Amino acid sequence: MDFSLPEGVLELKEAVREFVSAEVDPRAQEIEETEMIPEEILARSRELGLFGLSIPKEYGGAGIEMVGKCAIYEEIGKTSNAFTTVIGGHTGIGSVGIVDLGNGEQKRRYLPPMARGELIGAFALTEPQAGTDASNVKTHAVRKGDKFILNGQKRYITNGPIAGILTVMAVTDPEKGPKGITAFIVEREFPGFRIGKVDRKMGLHGSHSGELIFEDCEVPAENMLGEEGRGYANALRVLANGRVGLSARNLGSCMKLLEMSMKHAATREQFGKPIFEQQVIQHYLAEMALETEVLRSMTYRVAWMVDEGMNVIKEAAMVKLFGSEVYGRVVDKAVQIHGGQGYMLEAGVERYYRDARVARIYEGTSETQKNIIAARLKREFL
Repeated sequence: MDFSLPEGVLELKEAVREFVSAEVDPRAQEIEETEMIPEEILARSRELGLFGLSIPKEYGGAGIEMVGKCAIYEEIGKTSNAFTTVIGGHTGIGSVGIVDLGNGEQKRRYLPPMARGELIGAFALTEPQAGTDASNVKTHAVRKGDKFILNGQKRYITNGPIAGILTVMAVTDPEKGPKGITAFIVEREFPGFRIGKVDRKMGLHGSHSGELIFEDCEVPAENMLGEEGRGYANALRVLANGRVGLSARNLGSCMKLLEMSMKHAATREQFGKPIFEQQVIQHYLAEMALETEVLRSMTYRVAWMVDEGMNVIKEAAMVKLFGSEVYGRVVDKAVQIHGGQGYMLEAGVERYYRDARVARIYEGTSETQKNIIAARLKREFL
């Protein structure tokens, strides 16, 4: 396995590190309080090419493979998770489906403005009755001439309220169950589509999610993405890809929390000496470092497998499960090390604590990942 990065990716990684440190992180609390990503930060993200990480060069993107993307995601994970989610949601499940499954015309039409960050992408699968049970999609599409007519509702869709392009899963043949689900590319301006309630969340303030409502929404037949009836199977592939990227973002957050905790432990004095000298604090920090390093190895191994074209459904579930659980344990220890200060807004640790909680829920709950892993193990051993 080779995790080395091309020179161009190394240069971008360094540029993103400087951008995050100098421009994004100092405004993290502002993002939290205003629940908005400042336009200057989005503009700079466009200049750096962050919106085009997954998009091939011929369509104006960076064309970076998964190992390289994880290196970039790790850097953006070291700041506001709201900013991280806007970028990750777009470059992950928001665009990968079009890159992998789109035909030539679809790619020429949609990928260049997505690469420039002019159109934000979103992936619309979850519904009121279809979250963990993704096969229970109720949104349906009926063909009428040269159009499909979509009716239904999606819920908790990351980037949904700001997206210009959405990959939407809808039932085209109710008799076939999961094999009757088809993917469509829906533009924000299509007749019959509107944004419903925008979510108010525990964390990720500044990353917007919400309801999508389709009422006789007219989608041109040429906007069907991939083969009819293959939407559910393709969604699993897209989600697997996204889960690896999410693990890298969690890794970055763990690295940031370890750094914050080390600095605090070295400067905070109790009983006449820095709290780092207390063995229990040393043990907390050692455990944080250990799990973070294991997560790093696991993340890049699965990213390498993606780049090699391997089937990573099981491994992606494993790294998503492990990464989200590690993030939860690391941030809990970080708050404990910071003590009362860690519970206060100004320290920033409590923001990570709230943001981390959703990592065990979105893009498939921890329980769902265990089910996926067990199902794959059954295929392998029984």
